[in-house]
Amino acid sequence: MNLPIELERERKSIIAYAKSYGLDFYDTVFEIVEFDQLNEIASYGGFPTRYPHWRYGMEYDELAKGYEYGLQKIYELVINNDPCYAYLMKSNKLVDQKLVMAHVYAHCDFFKNNLWFSKTNRKMMDQMANHAIRVRRYIEKYGSEVVEDFIEVCLSIENLIDPHLPFIKRTPDEPDLAGSEVEKTVPAKFKSKPYMDAFINPKEIREEQKRVADQKVKEDKQRFPQQPERDVLAFLIAHAPLEKWQRDILSIIRVEAYYFAPQGQTKIMNEGWATFWHSKIMTEKALTDAEVIDYADHHSGTVATSVGRLNPYKLGVELFRDIEARWNKGKFGKEYEECSDWQTRRNWDKKLGLGLKKVFEVRQMYNDLMFIDAFLTPEFCAEQKLFAFEYRERNNYYEISDREYKVVKEKLLFSLTNMGQPFIFVQDANYSNRGELYLLHKHEGIDLDQSDAHDTLANIYNVWNRPVHIETVVDETEIIFSFDGKEFRETTPVE
Repeated sequence: MNLPIELERERKSIIAYAKSYGLDFYDTVFEIVEFDQLNEIASYGGFPTRYPHWRYGMEYDELAKGYEYGLQKIYELVINNDPCYAYLMKSNKLVDQKLVMAHVYAHCDFFKNNLWFSKTNRKMMDQMANHAIRVRRYIEKYGSEVVEDFIEVCLSIENLIDPHLPFIKRTPDEPDLAGSEVEKTVPAKFKSKPYMDAFINPKEIREEQKRVADQKVKEDKQRFPQQPERDVLAFLIAHAPLEKWQRDILSIIRVEAYYFAPQGQTKIMNEGWATFWHSKIMTEKALTDAEVIDYADHHSGTVATSVGRLNPYKLGVELFRDIEARWNKGKFGKEYEECSDWQTRRNWDKKLGLGLKKVFEVRQMYNDLMFIDAFLTPEFCAEQKLFAFEYRERNNYYEISDREYKVVKEKLLFSLTNMGQPFIFVQDANYSNRGELYLLHKHEGIDLDQSDAHDTLANIYNVWNRPVHIETVVDETEIIFSFDGKEFRETTPVE
């Protein structure tokens, strides 16, 4: 769609401003839509065409009511694609359209240049349309209720992927240079003089060690999979007793989950980067005197914080600004870190002017977890008044639990680890030699919600069609949750 003359003129100006700062992005196609069209596209995850499912209708209803009641309004919507696609609401003022375009171009720069997006499908707009066609064919053949019920099962486990898998390079197995399997299982001998060998390496102990090693080799061969599999969806696609159409739909859900994964890994950085640049472009280049008040009002709404809620726009933009200021002043490196005088650190200024170079470097290499770990400093934590909070049962309320920098940073990092999701692995697909599926929750700071665990087990059962188990830790005690298709059970592992 062609933009109105005035809006097209502003778009060209904003492109020039963005490129003058060094932003680099794919061609971007803007479309002007009515508010109901924008809500519909947003309910589809930003794509104009998706496979049919009742979940999208619920999301559209929520967005439409929020807009109707004045509770929320979508200002920008942009798709990671080549070319990028973005949407402008027809009823917005010109200053809002300028702000959105500046914000969008920064997002497009992030999509194109951030490492974690480098493996995503840049033609996902076409891929989504293809997925929709395939699902509609299955609906015509098997019925909407059957297909949508299975899609619901798949969507409930779409997070059981390995976000790092696209970056793992598979190589052919190396030739066996260590000899045969029998030789591998022969236990190592202690060094000794020949006349002392019978005493230092007794025959009966050596035979027992070999028996144990042989048994381990045999068990390893029987174990399936031989190593824990983090990509649960891929394992189910390959090994679950599914019909062809079900396997295809689960594959579609998995492909889309991997496409959206980098957005979950970089939410703070991506929104912070876009806010950082729309603020620079608007305040330094694009704003007219008559637009300052409206811009300030809408920008402040974007970065506003509320009790008990982390605003990724606010945290991201403030961290990028802090990085720019620190590298401009030279507040990094061994000399600065070893300075113990608070006043000296506060007034530190080497006038290096490396701020913009550093923020572009950060944009290219980091995700949210790395971003917070590397650049959240005690000074930043105190300046932004960050704190940790916990739920207190005694008064049925959330309260501030700590303002200590290390505690705040640790809680924030835990919330971002694996996008806040627990680490789930396929441990054994033939548990107890009955073809049952045994999952393992690696407890690395993220607890497993018992209610969610029950729902997930029930949904995986619908895919695996045999009992499903998951091992986890509850109150420092190992517990196995199980579902056999009829009831849930809780047991403890047997050593």
